Amino acid sequence: MSKQHLVLIGGGHAHLLTLTNIRTLVDKGYRVTVIQPSQYHYYSGMGPGMLGGTYTAKQIRFQTRKMVEQQGGRFILDRVTAIAPEKGSVTLKLTGERVPYDVLSCNAGSYVPSNGITGNNSNIFTVKPIELLLAARERIIALSEHGTIRVAVIGGGPSSVEVAGNVWRLGYDHCEYQPEMTLIAGSQLLGRLNPKISNLARNSLQKRGIRIVEGKRITEINKQEIRFTSGETMQADIIFSAIGVRPSRIFTNSGLPTGPDGGLLVNRFLQSTGFENIFGGGDCISFAPEPLAKVGVYAVRQNPILMHNLTACLTGEPLQEFDPHGSNYLQIYNLGDNTGIFCKGSFVFSGRMAFLLKDYIDRRFMRTFQQSIS
Repeated sequence: MSKQHLVLIGGGHAHLLTLTNIRTLVDKGYRVTVIQPSQYHYYSGMGPGMLGGTYTAKQIRFQTRKMVEQQGGRFILDRVTAIAPEKGSVTLKLTGERVPYDVLSCNAGSYVPSNGITGNNSNIFTVKPIELLLAARERIIALSEHGTIRVAVIGGGPSSVEVAGNVWRLGYDHCEYQPEMTLIAGSQLLGRLNPKISNLARNSLQKRGIRIVEGKRITEINKQEIRFTSGETMQADIIFSAIGVRPSRIFTNSGLPTGPDGGLLVNRFLQSTGFENIFGGGDCISFAPEPLAKVGVYAVRQNPILMHNLTACLTGEPLQEFDPHGSNYLQIYNLGDNTGIFCKGSFVFSGRMAFLLKDYIDRRFMRTFQQSIS
């Protein structure tokens, strides 16, 4: 009788606890396979800091392949293009191999839509995958050797604020000429958050000469030109797109039940509403009981539930419910000048202490999982 097979799509935040317990699963007689298009998983919370130079790439990534293989699991460097739930298999992009599974868990992440982007996009960078921020950093440094460059950041959310602030930091510390920067924030900068957060971010960026454009909608980005609905245009040498994220397209392409945003529709057990042996967590799911914000804290909180339920599905034991409620989650934004904005519920403040707290929490989080690799 063949061993039951657990397949994980992606080694993201929601799978970290499962990844560190692969040895336990293997010792119990299960096969474990992890499929990911990179040997590493980058921690998105430290991505802007890598862009600005606060962290190196090595400091913000997990060695997923090593973590899997040293515990007796199989790692496949590839991307899943389709799930066949009736057959119990997934299809790989590069080889076309069909990998069978008994239990499947999806932490396939998200992507930034390329709406309106046409033509040559070699100097246009989305904020996901995080590895692109490293390429953007190198490109900005190279272009800045020849004179002042124009950098535009598109998006009105926290990600765009962090990217803009850390491009400023990059220019200040590492570029021959400081880039001219514009943040195109859509209708309003951080309009969905506490107004105090928006005011603190706006004051920080403007104080450093970063121009903020609000109330304008973009219709097209073509090479180095940004075009607005008003007919106005703006030129930029480097463009960052941080216009929000969408779940992986795998689920809609495979005909699985999905939510309004295309994410894998899961119940309170983080289990597909259509197939009891498929689970998911992080940005790629749509939580049926209620919408969840695309913030990393939910993926981290889903870790123990996914770990338990995947094991329980293999053994036939009862599943545990995921409760997204509890204490207000903490968010700290890295503004790129060694300060941050701290927000938990209605409590908001900014300054050096906020950044130091974020830095401590992030480094501790990384050590917890990096140290599990000998």
